Amino acid sequence: MDFAKINDLNDKVAVITGGAGVLCSEMSRYLGRSGAKVVVLDIAEEALEAISKDLDELGVEHLTIKTDVLDKGSIQNAANKVLSEYGRIDILINGAGGNKAEVTTGPDKSFFDLPEDAVKWVFDLNFMGTFLCCQVFGKIFADQDEGIIINVSSMNAFTPLTKIPAYSGAKAAVSNFTQWLAVHMSQNYSTDIRVNAIAPGFLLTEQNRFLLVDEKNDGLTDRGQTIIDHTPMGKFGDPEDLITTVLWLLSPGSEFVHGAVIPIDGGFSAYSGV
Repeated sequence: MDFAKINDLNDKVAVITGGAGVLCSEMSRYLGRSGAKVVVLDIAEEALEAISKDLDELGVEHLTIKTDVLDKGSIQNAANKVLSEYGRIDILINGAGGNKAEVTTGPDKSFFDLPEDAVKWVFDLNFMGTFLCCQVFGKIFADQDEGIIINVSSMNAFTPLTKIPAYSGAKAAVSNFTQWLAVHMSQNYSTDIRVNAIAPGFLLTEQNRFLLVDEKNDGLTDRGQTIIDHTPMGKFGDPEDLITTVLWLLSPGSEFVHGAVIPIDGGFSAYSGV
């Protein structure tokens, strides 16, 4: 193996769903800096414009395509545009996902009162958004006899967190589906198609800082402290902490890694609390 090429993605075409979001925009930038042609799929037009500007400034060849990952026709349209522009697709990262306050239990929201439509929206965005993209882009990989899929699971898939049942259930489904798809693609199409997932732990971003950090008292919120108490490394992660694992899963250095869900969590999933 040429170890100098482990992080070399020159001329690879990488599609990233949710690629204009907080975590996946980091992936978009780093994959581009590693030589990949980056295709950012997202439903938020302003966010697409922002990541396109960033990639332009980095000199990264890229496309941005407004895409609804819950609409198979929209996904297929995006795939057709990529194939028309680049002729092939090498990488799919399924990063689209999220939660809703309406399906978060609390003092004023009983589990028994969680609205069905909001539960379905969260589950579908995280699971069906991954499933449908794997159908569309996986077919391209099957026709090519090669390709790499990375799904984005969560710590919730290992042990569900309190308050967010729809998100936890959806991410558990993503992990299970990742393993299923890895076996299916190898047995039915090509052993040169690899399917894995990453499971991020608690990453500190501008979007969730208010939930974890009590800036007025120069400390942590109760929830933030509980997370730190159950993270053996004693700290939150950073979005950049996902990048080296993603690059490894895309590289020849992981060519025998298949059907795996890789925790990136500071030891959170390994700690029993005792």
